[in-house]
Amino acid sequence: MSINEIQDEIIEEFDLFDDWMDRYEYIIDLGKKLPLIDASLKTEERLIKGCQSLVWLNAKQEEDKIIFTADSDAIITKGIIALLVRVLSNQNAKDIAETELYFIDKIGLKEHLSPNRSNGLVSMVKQMKLYGAALK
Repeated sequence: MSINEIQDEIIEEFDLFDDWMDRYEYIIDLGKKLPLIDASLKTEERLIKGCQSLVWLNAKQEEDKIIFTADSDAIITKGIIALLVRVLSNQNAKDIAETELYFIDKIGLKEHLSPNRSNGLVSMVKQMKLYGAALK
């Protein structure tokens, strides 16, 4: 599945919810379903700078794809990184580096986050795109 196909799928999923409390619950559920990251990967080098919460992001290259794994100590943040991992993991580095993540605006995510969480979201996206740029 392409990055844009996954983004469109997420937009459709969020359209099923009438209000933001339901959307927050869905984001929390996504975070709970995020596969656990190996404890050995929770290092200072993998912490995303600019996040109020602790967010660890690991990227490894398998053939021409980048596989992301992540974790956070905050449940909403964990759900947000789960969304980003879903969109960008198993994609090629060039696509990751160059894609526009339009689903964030389409589902209204940024405008429904606190300023600190919104800054953290930007930092998460930036770090994932940096991995893409570095590995392409």
